[in-house]
Amino acid sequence: METTEALWLLAVPVAALAVAALARRTRIAAPLALVIAGLICSYLPGVPDFALNPEFVLYVFLPPLLFSAAWQSSFVDLRANLRPIAFLSVGLVLFTTLVVGLAVHLAVPGLPLPVALVLGAIVAPPDAVAAVSVAQRLGLPRRTVTILVGESLFNDATALTAFRVAVAAATGAGFTWLDGAGRFAYAAVAGALIGLVLGPPLHWLRTRLNDPLVENGVAVIAPYAAYLSAEAVHASGVIAVVISGLYLGHRFTESAAITRLIGHSFWKIVVFLLESVVFLLIGLQLPPVLDAVAERSWGSLAWWALVAFAATVVARFAWVFVVSYLPARLGFARAPADGEEPGWRGHVVIGWAGMRGVVSLAAAFAIPFTTKSGAPFPDRDLVLFLTFTTVLATLLVQGLTFPALIRMLGAGGAERETYNDTVAAAGAHHAAASAAIGRLDELAAAEDLDPDVVERLRHLAEQRQLRAWERLGGGTGQGGEEVPSVTYRRLRREMLAAERVTFIRMRNERRLDDAVLAQILHELDLEEASLQRD
Repeated sequence: METTEALWLLAVPVAALAVAALARRTRIAAPLALVIAGLICSYLPGVPDFALNPEFVLYVFLPPLLFSAAWQSSFVDLRANLRPIAFLSVGLVLFTTLVVGLAVHLAVPGLPLPVALVLGAIVAPPDAVAAVSVAQRLGLPRRTVTILVGESLFNDATALTAFRVAVAAATGAGFTWLDGAGRFAYAAVAGALIGLVLGPPLHWLRTRLNDPLVENGVAVIAPYAAYLSAEAVHASGVIAVVISGLYLGHRFTESAAITRLIGHSFWKIVVFLLESVVFLLIGLQLPPVLDAVAERSWGSLAWWALVAFAATVVARFAWVFVVSYLPARLGFARAPADGEEPGWRGHVVIGWAGMRGVVSLAAAFAIPFTTKSGAPFPDRDLVLFLTFTTVLATLLVQGLTFPALIRMLGAGGAERETYNDTVAAAGAHHAAASAAIGRLDELAAAEDLDPDVVERLRHLAEQRQLRAWERLGGGTGQGGEEVPSVTYRRLRREMLAAERVTFIRMRNERRLDDAVLAQILHELDLEEASLQRD
């Protein structure tokens, strides 16, 4: 590789980080900003074509992104909302594949139905990264966010399996739809089993290493181990990664505190970097895609792109509302675990949260160039073009209007959930502190302990109880006056800053070694991190 090529490869993550940082400062959804920036950069003079390697995306980018999302997801909440998640991640994906495939087949003269179904499978799975980030920022109810997250975790497996079946039919590999159903069932079950088999031994290993760096190193290897193990036996690598991530994330509380601190920070950085690069690459794909269809009529291309986009959006809305209301009409509805349905506003939000992403583009570029007989794959360039326009339209049209839609509908509900969470947290803190004081009394009775140490520890536990209940007042007293817990955190941060300045000055005066300084600063940083409020 020449130095110039290496510099261009470096330019992609650098540009992605710069755009993502700007988006965070301006509170613009980063995926949208990155795609637009990629589109603009793709037409700048001297910028080379960045071909999206589907294997690189599916084998390098996808596993850690899925694993991190599963790791941070609530297994309890996902299980409580399993029915709507299954309807979206399996039923909706297959329904979208059929609707988009039939619509494009009827709109594009001479386009074979199997090829149209390939397109349908490609654009079927939404990428909920942008939707979830906006939903959390604008305070959508937790159940709606959980459903969107759960859908994004599992829908890729359904879509990629449907894609392989459709490609086999389009290339004349001899697959039938019955074969496809069997293949999907095998991929899902085998992938889930592999994830379950890998989870316990990886967790057992991590909890016995007693080394935070190595423990988190195992977590880095885990998604690739799950994905490659499943793909090696033609199972769903996506499901294997998600299941193993859910298991390890659910048991992460059994790790040491320093391991959790390092792991939390590490995955935040990895996901931020990978997502930034991926969405910038989406925007950079436009020139080669347009070159491939340059000989076709632009009017026809625009009409076909509109049909594909409209079919994608309409299919999601139709499925969300029919599946939400039809079972109740037929008497088959089951009350949700939390006792609250999203309501029609929540269903509109879920229906509009259908932004597509990198998995669709990766699948499109993975379409073979030839059929089983050696002939060129029919209309491969057109499928690529319609995939790109659908991804771009969903990100720009739905993504840009999504925040306004939530505000217009008044679909929030996080204020009440936040209050309930604070009450629950205060009660839990009170119970935990009482247990801590009880354990302290047991140790004080059994051992000859310094009374001053016991009293300081008792006072600390009691202060934690008081701080938990103070949060019910919003963190301030009457007339905006600080409550003691807020004052404590503010003053202690000022004290830590003064200590840090002193230690650094002593290092500069050669009275303290750098290695000692690093250890001291790490201790101060941990204490300062403990003072931060969510």
